[in-house]
Amino acid sequence: MTDISAYSSEELKTLASKIREKILATVSKNGGHLSSTMGAVDLIVAMHKVFDVRKDPFIFDVSHQAYAHKLLTGRWEAFDTLRQFGGLSGYTKPSESEYDYYVAGHSSTSISLAVGAAKAIALKGEDRIPVAFIGDGSMSAGMVYEALNELGDRKYPVVIILNDNEMSIAKPIGAISKLLSQTMAGSFYQKFKGKVEKMLEHVPEGAAYMAKRFEDSFKLITPGILFEEMGIEYIGPVDGHNIETLVETMEVAKAFGKPVIIHAQTTKGKGYEIAEGTKEHWHGVSAFDLKTGTSAKKSGPKAATAIFSDMLVKMADEDEKIVGVTAAMPSGTGMSAAIEKYPERFWDVAIAEQHAVTSMGPLAKEGFKPFCAIYSTFLQRGYDQVIHDIALMDLGVAFAIDRAGIVGEDGETHQGAFDISYLRAIPNMTLFAPYNETTMKLAMTFAKAYSRPCAFRYPRGAFIADDCASPAFELGKSVLLQEGEEMLFIGYGNGVGRAEKTAALLDTRPAILDLRFVKPLDEAMLLKLAETYKKWFVFSDSAKQGGVGSALLEMLNEKEIHNVALTSFEYDDHFIRHGNTKLVEESLGLLPEQLAAKIKKEILYDS
Repeated sequence: MTDISAYSSEELKTLASKIREKILATVSKNGGHLSSTMGAVDLIVAMHKVFDVRKDPFIFDVSHQAYAHKLLTGRWEAFDTLRQFGGLSGYTKPSESEYDYYVAGHSSTSISLAVGAAKAIALKGEDRIPVAFIGDGSMSAGMVYEALNELGDRKYPVVIILNDNEMSIAKPIGAISKLLSQTMAGSFYQKFKGKVEKMLEHVPEGAAYMAKRFEDSFKLITPGILFEEMGIEYIGPVDGHNIETLVETMEVAKAFGKPVIIHAQTTKGKGYEIAEGTKEHWHGVSAFDLKTGTSAKKSGPKAATAIFSDMLVKMADEDEKIVGVTAAMPSGTGMSAAIEKYPERFWDVAIAEQHAVTSMGPLAKEGFKPFCAIYSTFLQRGYDQVIHDIALMDLGVAFAIDRAGIVGEDGETHQGAFDISYLRAIPNMTLFAPYNETTMKLAMTFAKAYSRPCAFRYPRGAFIADDCASPAFELGKSVLLQEGEEMLFIGYGNGVGRAEKTAALLDTRPAILDLRFVKPLDEAMLLKLAETYKKWFVFSDSAKQGGVGSALLEMLNEKEIHNVALTSFEYDDHFIRHGNTKLVEESLGLLPEQLAAKIKKEILYDS
């Protein structure tokens, strides 16, 4: 680990430059989060200068901006393996380093974690200070204010560093506001404020009132009033790239002995001019040419998200009742095109999945058709709302679940493994999945016309299966893609393509079923197939527990069919690590050639 507590300001600046060079060299080769992490370098360097990471919990919100922290905690040489299979995670990970306090991949958890850490420290009577690093985007989630509410009441010594890289919390207006904000960031104002507070304890009531009004006159024209009113000291805004100022400010905050928030304004992509500013596509990038900024990614088949995006706009063109919402992922979910064309009907509600889900309920109740586009991993955050505000009301909201299955380099916190398991248990919920471009459009057409809660899932990137003609979706109906011998391959969603690729490697010809609906199941078709095929193999990019195989076994048991042997190739009961998707699938034994070998072995064993 690099101890920089004795570094001079010039040494810190030089170090920050070296860190940016290392991040650029690595991310341009491996891909990763760029603009946010480049903008956070100076703040993180100052954190490591003022606080002691060996004892103080450093808690990064989302943690995709923590690359500088990784480089300062003994991972400089290993950093070249960032996001690679078997290499460093793109997020904080305690199993990777003792200096990573907590796993983080979803936003807006850091302040709650800091409050919990502060409680533990208080109970143990230790001299440690939790430091929470959070971006302005994460401040849009309600969990943050739940934590701030308790923190302001309990007064635990916690330092919160607010990295405002788009000035979306509060933008200083004019030279006077800037001067006053800088004044509040300095030790002079903080000492003056402390003296005012002490004076208020002893002066007559009238004088106290005047003194309090004098202090408040500073606060009212700065963005800190919200936090101050919640009982949390506020410092800022400060220049998030002036290391000397940041160190001084953090020293002031550290000495408070109570909760304080430092509001630092930074520039996304700082140090790499091509990526500087609020350019969304530089947030997370694939490998790119460092000189030109041009992506090194090769063009391929059309991504499922792009198919969704085009079809959504087409449906919106034809029907003004089509509306939609996403939670801070307009381009990631493909909803940006609809938002741009119909801003009065499609909304990005920021990092607020719970609100996104619930707000669509009344629209469905009022006769509109909402499409709620959220990644599988992030829909977990709105689970209670799916149950209580949509399914319980039996409202026709369609959940478009992007990034279903393995998502690759983002790893454990982002894999879309659980949506079938957690949605299948909900009454009134209908679950289905397409497996290529044509069936994606047909699935969306079905969802549009369906008047009850439903959810359809699709992968990151392109579908495995080639496109082909297909019949329309009918509620609870599957499609037999080919007759076969001896065994039945049951594919759900992208699993259909995996089943087809696996079947092509076998000497025998299996029957292949596009299950389409996992809730409700096509019991008539399945019972008919059970008469002919006694070996069933399930292909679905999802968790095994509570997944497609479980649904089929429940049905077979209920119907008292005991002569069908079912093998599921869904994910086993553990979190799936990060890395190139193909390498991850290979480690799980899910490549078509691996599956074909398993099936051949099972057939040989049984014979």
